[in-house]
Amino acid sequence: MVRPFYRNIRLLILTILMILAWGISSFQALPRQEDPELVSRTAIVKTAFPGANAERVEALVTEVLESELSELESINVLKSTSRVGFSTVSVELNERITNTQPIWSKVRDEISDAAQRFPQGASEPELDEAKVKAYTVITGLTWNLPDAPNYALLRRYAEELSVAMRGVEGTEEVELFGAPNEEISVEVDAPELVAVGLSPQQLSQQILASDAKVSAGQYRSSEQNLAIEVESELETLEQIRRIPIQSNTGQFTRLSDIAQVSRGIQQPPTDLARISGKPAIALGVMMKSGLRIDHWATDIRHTLDDFRQRLPQGIELEVIFDQSGYVEERISSLLSNLVFGAILVVLVALVGMGWRPALVVGTALPLTVFAVFGWMTVFNIPIHQMSVTGLIIALGLLIDNAVVVVDEIQVELRHGKKPGRAVIDTVDYLKVPLFASTLTTVLTFLPIYLLPGGAGEFVGSIALSVMLSLVSSLALSLTVIAALAGRMLANSEVKAAELEQQVQPLGWRQRVQQFLLQPGAWWNEGISSAQLGRLYRWVLGGVTRKPLLAIALTMLIPLLGFITGSTLKEQFFPLVDRDQFQIEAEFAAQTAIAQTEEKVLKARQIILNHPNVEDVHWFIGESAPKFYYNFIGSRQNQSYYAQAMVQLKTAKGAQALIHDLQTELDQAFPEGRMLVHQLQQGPPYAAPVEMRIYGPNLPELRRLGMEVRSLLTEIPHVTHVRDDLTEIQPKLGLQVDDEQAQQ
Repeated sequence: MVRPFYRNIRLLILTILMILAWGISSFQALPRQEDPELVSRTAIVKTAFPGANAERVEALVTEVLESELSELESINVLKSTSRVGFSTVSVELNERITNTQPIWSKVRDEISDAAQRFPQGASEPELDEAKVKAYTVITGLTWNLPDAPNYALLRRYAEELSVAMRGVEGTEEVELFGAPNEEISVEVDAPELVAVGLSPQQLSQQILASDAKVSAGQYRSSEQNLAIEVESELETLEQIRRIPIQSNTGQFTRLSDIAQVSRGIQQPPTDLARISGKPAIALGVMMKSGLRIDHWATDIRHTLDDFRQRLPQGIELEVIFDQSGYVEERISSLLSNLVFGAILVVLVALVGMGWRPALVVGTALPLTVFAVFGWMTVFNIPIHQMSVTGLIIALGLLIDNAVVVVDEIQVELRHGKKPGRAVIDTVDYLKVPLFASTLTTVLTFLPIYLLPGGAGEFVGSIALSVMLSLVSSLALSLTVIAALAGRMLANSEVKAAELEQQVQPLGWRQRVQQFLLQPGAWWNEGISSAQLGRLYRWVLGGVTRKPLLAIALTMLIPLLGFITGSTLKEQFFPLVDRDQFQIEAEFAAQTAIAQTEEKVLKARQIILNHPNVEDVHWFIGESAPKFYYNFIGSRQNQSYYAQAMVQLKTAKGAQALIHDLQTELDQAFPEGRMLVHQLQQGPPYAAPVEMRIYGPNLPELRRLGMEVRSLLTEIPHVTHVRDDLTEIQPKLGLQVDDEQAQQ
């Protein structure tokens, strides 16, 4: 195994150069992203049923969808919410499913079958697959004029920027947030409508009939068949104003004679955005997988700079989130840990073994890391926080094999063996024990790699990085490192004797060699202590004389560890030490979006009173753009809901700030629910603790839910408790007197 590397110096040098080239080229080519990608196992089925109350939505839409979807065995959990005019069904697949696309295709088929049973007026159900992935860049177009924001103008520029972003190579998705939809409204005066003898529904039908969407017929001849289309598509306001309206007497008039036609923003808007407190429209831009985020982000910045030059006065373009900075920070942390680790390895080996073994052992660290980079390319492992964490963990394990091999070769040489024989005998002697020790460590990390579901996908790359590092370290230690040790450690005593016996004056190189090879010097042979050696021999003698006592003493330390470990905080996925966190605000279900906006702007001022807070960005009526990978982000068209992204000046003290803000916001908004979340690693989750109560009786479920909720609020450190059934949107009931209505 090691013989060709020792005997052929060219092969040894070529192998080292190939490993360096492989590692450097792989490091340059490896995809870079902040977080590992998780398989999307969650989707939301959204269906609109305008005008229907929650009970009708539940009976006619939600239950139909659930009955069809429950036939699929791959679905693990079905959760649904029925509100006035809207149905939401959450679909969660089994954790053991890794290829989800065939399952989602079956889900779409079942949804199509369910849609055939929907009542008239219900929309086609829409399946929205939830990506477990954050936006790479989040930008915002803000309105900076004193007058009311022109959302129509902002939206046009946002759509233009969206097109420019999609044109950047490597862009996967661009989505708008806080962009109210435009609409054309027809406002009719009641006297004018009465004068033509039409009801609002009749007028609406005539307008709808004027905008032909289907073929008007077909022309057939002996030579060809042609479809006939009426070219009356309504494209401008003037065309709409000229629509002929027929009265109940058969006379015609133009729509503009009886109504006002105007273009504007849908009122009330379904969602709004406040970036740095200013009205805005945000754009979430997502990079394709398998790319280097630093290269892609550079292209995006150039596009943003070019677009910024074309904006009119009063509209500004801001970047509120750029993931590439966090990725570069992690890579810099890896490189600094690598350099620091190499320095420590060399220093410790220098003190314990001497400068020549220290150089050989120190060589093992970068060679192994470069080899791991190469294997990461083979196994398609990107550079992200988990793979980087695995490499940092492995830094302390990489040199073990190299230290053992180099030390054994040094001992063999001191016993008078020739370098070649010392290298070969050492490898033959150590290959089985080193293989066994490496295998046991690899098997220790294997369960982490084999974890099922989102947890395994998230932390699996840590284990794989460590295992690749250990295997590479073993292979290099038994080949390249052993050959290097044989060549660098050989003939040092002979060379030192030759320098001592030389009569001619020594040059500076010879004097440096003489100093480094000085027999007995600590830098040449390492520091040794006779007292420490005697103590060690005494301990070994005691262990062999009283093995039971030795076993008992050996078990004492692990036992103390288990005892004290029970007092530690149990949390599989840790909190993130980051200069960002999020806030969710939720008020009574009947709260209008304007009222929600007013409340969160007040909350913004409270948050900004803390000196470590740099800025706050609120998204009202919907979830904020996903600036962290495990956000669920499923809230839409909810006027009483808002979510904020809080940017800090530094991550230091973030946890204490979050605790203080939670208390302040609870006191400032007792009528609502404010949740201040610190970012946390791991798969997506709705809440740290979730409970589910089943049953067919809704009033009884509502009563039990309130009872459980009251019990949970009495538990210390519980911040808020939310349940689905007791938070019902109130409604106005209208009782019609049939006799009065007929008069």
